[in-house]
Amino acid sequence: MADTVAGHANTIGAPPAATSSTPLLDVLAPEEQRQKERFLPITRFALIDRLTNPEAWPPGQHLEVRRFFRFLDYWRQQQYGRKMLGLQQAYEPFSPDSDLLVTRTYTDAERRILQKRVVREVGGLLAQANYERIDPSQVEMILTKESHYGLDLFVDLKAFEELLIYYRGASTRREEKRVLIKFGRKQEFDVPIFRRLFVLFKLKPEAQRVAEIMAEDRCDRETAEKRVRKLRSLIPPEVKTDQIYMKLFKNMPRSDIEMIFPNTRVRFRMLDKIKLGVTGGAGLGMGAFGAAGKIALAATNPIAAAGAVAGLGGIVFRQAMNFMNQRQRYMVVMAQNLYFHAMADNRGAMIKLADRAAEEDIKEEVLLYSVLAKETARRSDLKAVDAAIEEYLSKAFGISSDFDISDALERLVHDGIVAEGADGVLRCLPPRDAALHLDAMWDKFLDNLPDPTRGEGREIED
Repeated sequence: MADTVAGHANTIGAPPAATSSTPLLDVLAPEEQRQKERFLPITRFALIDRLTNPEAWPPGQHLEVRRFFRFLDYWRQQQYGRKMLGLQQAYEPFSPDSDLLVTRTYTDAERRILQKRVVREVGGLLAQANYERIDPSQVEMILTKESHYGLDLFVDLKAFEELLIYYRGASTRREEKRVLIKFGRKQEFDVPIFRRLFVLFKLKPEAQRVAEIMAEDRCDRETAEKRVRKLRSLIPPEVKTDQIYMKLFKNMPRSDIEMIFPNTRVRFRMLDKIKLGVTGGAGLGMGAFGAAGKIALAATNPIAAAGAVAGLGGIVFRQAMNFMNQRQRYMVVMAQNLYFHAMADNRGAMIKLADRAAEEDIKEEVLLYSVLAKETARRSDLKAVDAAIEEYLSKAFGISSDFDISDALERLVHDGIVAEGADGVLRCLPPRDAALHLDAMWDKFLDNLPDPTRGEGREIED
């Protein structure tokens, strides 16, 4: 059976067509072995068009398949819409963008429960949208010494009470840059990027961070408070410790991941330190030498001495302004590049994630259905089915992906589209019957909602 399924990859959809697509590979570090992602970088519309090609089904059946896939698409979007209603309700107490009237004060215990629920369910959305998580405890491996945009950045990750970092579509982007050793001529090079990068964070309360620094560094409270205040001076005053922030970025260079945090500190690069040190030192040295001679004549010409002191002060002021202007240029570079990478914030980011999660589910389900509707398969054959689908994606679209077959099968079984018979065979409803089945489920959906009086008078459901 396994050989049969694996040998019929081309029967999943239409005959493969030549494409120039490049597989999206995991490039977290150039020296690491590249790995496949679960993300399918094609639209569900293109995939359904290919899978419902008349040549891939018995005569006339492709229209029934297309109708079922359309029903399935609407059904999956509706299911995520239901999830989002609960998630948005739980997120409201932590939303930094809310302009609604506050009608209830939550206890600390209630806020802790809601906070964990928001983090857990957002993580679930990211997993369903086929994002890959970067463990915050290992995030140091992607924090680089110098960014793609020429900035030296530092982030205090211990400042966060909650921190989720996810990416999808690790790839490379071809760019040009003038190289000094090539006499200023442009040279092409690959920039590792994340096609999508998501971060969720919540800052620790100031008192908690002070207590942690006292314990870690064995210092007194006053010293710890000064250190915390200094670090938090980098954070805009609008960022509150009782709110949860979500940011979604596109095409972010991997070396610039530090830019997405609110407490990013821009430090001078070694080259700039040398340049400012040399020019500043030379200016101060020459100014001090000239001023020393004039000050020696202070008894005979006090006006000249005063002018020398004023001139020396001007040199010091100019060098200080050079440092400040360089730092300001750093901040402008960071702000400009973040502006062009930003996609969505907070509630908008959640909605976009839910939409993408539904789309990934649909793509996985129609691919699996297209195999099970044509081939006899058991659970023991799922590895061969998985391989056949991956082979089809490679031939039809040039995609190298780690297909998530178990998750797709679980959803189809849950919705009654696929059932496992007593003989162990996985049988799916014919396309026409599957569409009618979803139609009936849709009709019953509102009837099966929880009793509205169960939570009457409460703003948060159990």
